[in-house]
Amino acid sequence: MAAASHSQPGASVPESEGITHNGTDTAEGLGFQSEKAKAKADAKAKAKAEKEAKKAANAAARGQKQAAPTQPDENDPLKDQYGDAQLVQSQATTQRKWTRVEALNKDLENQQVRFGFSTCVTFLTLLVHGVTLGSDLRHLANLCSQIFMSHICAQLTKSHVADPSSSCCLQVLLRGRVATVRGKGKSCFIVLRQRTATIQVVLFTNDKTVSKGMVKYASNLSRESIIDVAGTVVVPQEPVIACTQSQVELHVTSIHCISRADVLPFEVSDAARSEEEIAEAEAAGELKARVSQDVRLNGRYIDLRTAANQAIFKVQSGVCQLFREILVSEGFQEIHTPKLLAGASEGGSSVFKFNYMGREGCLAQSPQFYKQMAIMADQEKVFEIGPVFRAENSFTHRHLCEFTGLDFEMAINEHYNEVMDVIDKLFVYIFNGLNAKYGKDLGLIGQQFPFEPLQYQQQNLRLPFEDGIKMLQEAGYDADPQGDLSTELERELGKLVKEKYKTDFYMLYNYPLAVRPFYTMPSAHNSQYSNSFDVFIRGEEIISGAQRIHEPKLLTERAKALGIPVDTIQTYIDSFKYGAVPHGGAGVGMERVVMLFCKLDNIRKTSLFPRDPKRLTP
Repeated sequence: MAAASHSQPGASVPESEGITHNGTDTAEGLGFQSEKAKAKADAKAKAKAEKEAKKAANAAARGQKQAAPTQPDENDPLKDQYGDAQLVQSQATTQRKWTRVEALNKDLENQQVRFGFSTCVTFLTLLVHGVTLGSDLRHLANLCSQIFMSHICAQLTKSHVADPSSSCCLQVLLRGRVATVRGKGKSCFIVLRQRTATIQVVLFTNDKTVSKGMVKYASNLSRESIIDVAGTVVVPQEPVIACTQSQVELHVTSIHCISRADVLPFEVSDAARSEEEIAEAEAAGELKARVSQDVRLNGRYIDLRTAANQAIFKVQSGVCQLFREILVSEGFQEIHTPKLLAGASEGGSSVFKFNYMGREGCLAQSPQFYKQMAIMADQEKVFEIGPVFRAENSFTHRHLCEFTGLDFEMAINEHYNEVMDVIDKLFVYIFNGLNAKYGKDLGLIGQQFPFEPLQYQQQNLRLPFEDGIKMLQEAGYDADPQGDLSTELERELGKLVKEKYKTDFYMLYNYPLAVRPFYTMPSAHNSQYSNSFDVFIRGEEIISGAQRIHEPKLLTERAKALGIPVDTIQTYIDSFKYGAVPHGGAGVGMERVVMLFCKLDNIRKTSLFPRDPKRLTP
C-alpha cells in the first residue's frame, strides 16, 4: 500500500486521511472521496428538506381544514348575520343599543308589556271618544295593534313557543365573553358572561334566522372570546340553573366575534372553583384542577374575571366610597400629597430609595408628614386615599410592598379619644354600608371563599393595651408589657376578645412609646406609654393611629432618639414652629380591610396587581 508522504512507513492511516482501498494516489482519492461525500450529504439534506416541507404542508392543510371558521360561507343567505367583526377602531357611531345581561329577566319583559298595554288603552280611549289625532299620533295609534300582539307574544314565550323571528318579541343586543360553548348537530349553546352575570344563548338551525353555517361558526368560538349577539329574549320551559339569568335565555338571530381569545394559560372555570368543591370531587374519586396562586397572579388579568374576584373589587370600591362619604359628611376634605420625599416618613430602613435629580429621594411610606402640615395650614380635617410604599422583605399573608392607604388627620381639642370616636363612627358606617349595598357581591365571594359575617357592635370595644396583655398572660401566653404584639399574639388576643366581648372588631389603645413612630405623642400619665392605638378585625391589625407631637423641640428629640437624620425632615419640623394645632389621625390598610371583612386567607386576593418582594409584574 502506498502511504502519503507525511505518513511514517508501515503506519496504519485512516481512510479519512486519503488512503483508498485500491491503492490509488492519496490526493486523487481524497478529492474523489470529498466530492462523493458532499454529493451524498447534499442529496440527504435535500431529501430531508423535501420531507419536512411536505410534512409542514400537510400540517398546514390539516390546520386550515380544522381551523375555526371566521367568516361566513359566501353562498349562505344569512351570511350577514354572523362572522368575525371588523376591528373596532372608532370609525363610526350607530343607533345600536347594547343591553346589560343583568337587566334581562321576566320583570323587564313584564314592564315592557305593561307599558305597551297602557299605551294601547290610552290611544284606544282617544279613538273611542272621537279625538282627532295628528299625523304623529295617528302613527302611534297604528302601533296599538302591534303592542297587543306583543302582549300575546309575551304570553307565548312563557310556553317556550315564541317565534324568534317575530318582531313583536323583546329583541336585544348583548356583548360579553364566551364562558362555555357546546355545539351539537344543528344546535349550539353558549353561556355568555358579562362580569358576574351570565345568560344562555342558543342557536337552532331553521329556515329563517339560523343557518347551518351560523351554528358551525358559533360552535367553534374559543372560550373567553368577546362576541356581540342579537336575538329574542325567551322564557325557557325550565330555569337555566347554570346561569345567573336563569329565568330567560336568548335565541340568536345574529352573532359576531369582536375579539378571539388565544389558548388560555388556565381556565376561568378552574380559577373560580372553591376548595370545598375540589375536596368533594377528590373524595368522589374525581380530579378537579386547582390553579396555584403564582399561576393566577402571572395571568392576573384572566384570574380577575372570576365571579368572586369581580365581587372582591366591587367591595373594595365600596370601602373607598363609604370611607369618603362618611368623612365628607363629618366635615373632612380630601387632599392629595406627594409620594416623592427627601426623607422617610415613618423612620427606619423600610423605604424605597431612588436618585432624584442627583439627590437621594424615597417613596412615601405614608402621607403622614403632609396631612399633618395640612392641619398646620388650618384645613382642620383632611383625608386621602392613595398609594403607600414599604420596602419590607416580608412574605407573609398580610404584607405588601405597595398598598392603598386610607388616611385621615384632624385637629383635636383636648383628647385623642376624639380621633377614636371618628374611627368608631367610620367603620360602623362602612360595615353597615357593605352589608346593605353589597350583599350580592359578598354572597358571590362566599360561594368560592366561604366566610362567617363579621361580628361588630354599633358602639365598639376600646381596650387598654395593658388589659390586652393581661388577657394574654392569663391565657398562658408570654406577652411583654413594653413590647409590641407579634402576629400570633394579635390573632390569639382577637380570639379571646371575641369569646369575651362577642366582637371581631375592637381598638387597643395606650401602646408602649418604644414601639411607636417618632412623631407619636407620649402619654401624660406614664412616659413609657403613648397616646396611640391600633384597630383590629378578626385578630389582625388594620389601623395604626395616634395623637401626634405638635411641639417642635419634643419632635426633634424623638427623631434623634430613634436615629432619624433631622436634616431630612427639617421642613416637616418647621411646620410646627408657627402656631401648631393639637391633632391626631390614623392610617388604614384598604386591602387588609377587605381581606379581613371577607375573611380571605391572603392579602394578594384583595390587591388588583400585587407588589411583594418577588413580584413586580404584571
